Amino acid sequence: MSEATHDVELLARALVELNRHGPVLREIGGLFAAAGHELYLVGGSVRDAVLGRLTTDLDFTTDARPEAVQKIVRPWADALWDTGIEFGTVGVGKGLGTDMDRLEITTFRADSYDQVSRNPQVRYGDRLEDDLLRRDFTVNAMAVRITADGPGDFIDPLGGLTALRQRILDTPTAPEVSFGDDPLRMLRAARFVSQLRFDVSDRVRTAIVEMAPQLGRITVERVAVELDKMLLGADPVAGIELMVQTGMGDVVLPEIGGMQMAIDEHHQHKDVYQHSLTVLRQAMELEDEGDRDLVLRWAALLHDIGKPATRRHESDGGVSFHHHEVVGAKMVRKRMRALKYSKQMIDDVSQLVYLHLRFHGYGDGKWTDSAVRRYVADAGPLLPRLHKLVRADCTTRNKRRAARLQANYDELETRIAELAAKEDLQRVRPDLDGNEIMRLLDIPPGPQVGQAWNFLKELRLDRGPLDHDEAVAELLAWWNTRNGTDQPSV
Repeated sequence: MSEATHDVELLARALVELNRHGPVLREIGGLFAAAGHELYLVGGSVRDAVLGRLTTDLDFTTDARPEAVQKIVRPWADALWDTGIEFGTVGVGKGLGTDMDRLEITTFRADSYDQVSRNPQVRYGDRLEDDLLRRDFTVNAMAVRITADGPGDFIDPLGGLTALRQRILDTPTAPEVSFGDDPLRMLRAARFVSQLRFDVSDRVRTAIVEMAPQLGRITVERVAVELDKMLLGADPVAGIELMVQTGMGDVVLPEIGGMQMAIDEHHQHKDVYQHSLTVLRQAMELEDEGDRDLVLRWAALLHDIGKPATRRHESDGGVSFHHHEVVGAKMVRKRMRALKYSKQMIDDVSQLVYLHLRFHGYGDGKWTDSAVRRYVADAGPLLPRLHKLVRADCTTRNKRRAARLQANYDELETRIAELAAKEDLQRVRPDLDGNEIMRLLDIPPGPQVGQAWNFLKELRLDRGPLDHDEAVAELLAWWNTRNGTDQPSV
């Protein structure tokens, strides 16, 4: 197929995608035309239309200033947001519920940067061509004129369609200029490599290698957003590889590249870094259909980051990583706090890292009821993710060993189900509550109540549910032994 023919097919596919949004495009186009303003669909929306993956999130650019945009759309919109108005963006909702189209309309931009500040100094432009030139990559620098008749002219002054056909990310201007303006664009390249399965041009890769340290200018919140989008892409491993190979990882996530220094104890992989990428791929394969699980993907990527710090060369010539899950969980907390993730996100990912080896500590199926209860209790609501992480962590090339590990985990899940049928494993609590503990021991609220509660919970985990009299007897025996008395304190 010739390049020209291929381009015609790509544009035909884009038109099909755009016509799916025909009514809203014609209506919004008519509003701006009546007000004497230009309107263009632009950026990721045009790119995704050409790729046949356009969603209900639509990006536009216009010569109208934000205040004029609000005036034009307010009578027509079902919802209006101004959270991005300081950057020239007005958010518009048209429709209701899941059928709502979400439109972002941004005034032509001609931003300036001082090469030091972390955010652009917003400056409005007057020409579409200048707006397209300031965009991150040529595949995001295409536009479609929108009028009362719907989609019109396709505008591609920077070769975006050719780059898209070749599946290459290149910058509209020299990459050194583009990345100097906003260093986050380098990390965005890794995100698009993951999301779109594209590669970067040679000059882009060279510029990233030279300029990666400038990512230190960017706020950690913006970095975290890009990392999440990269991990949730179709091929996050490709994005991670670009990030590590070019030095970006040394700035934003140094623990990942640091795993290249550690040899996996099974000696089945080049290093722990490659093993972790394999675990990430396998965890993705275990995700529920249509569900890209950010917590699981982070845990899979980071589950072994404690290995370099715990590596020991043993006398028999082997390598050990004792307690790397404990060290790794602490490292996860430190890194994710630095990136300002939510407490819930940090807790979930670090707990999965902490627990990912628990299964292997019990050998071939030697699970007592107590061990099963503790496994479920410690995992809590993370248990389904822990199942997937542990299974994904089996990367041995020895088929017999891999089959045995999976069979052992099948047995554990069966044991969990059997025990759950008899008792509530998801809410393992002491058989006596705090009020009854205080009454039986004649103590006021305070640390002693918590200690007694913890004793009863440990007992519950060890022995399962106790009847009331048995729980009372155990509590009193513990209390009397603890206080050196022979008689119940009731």
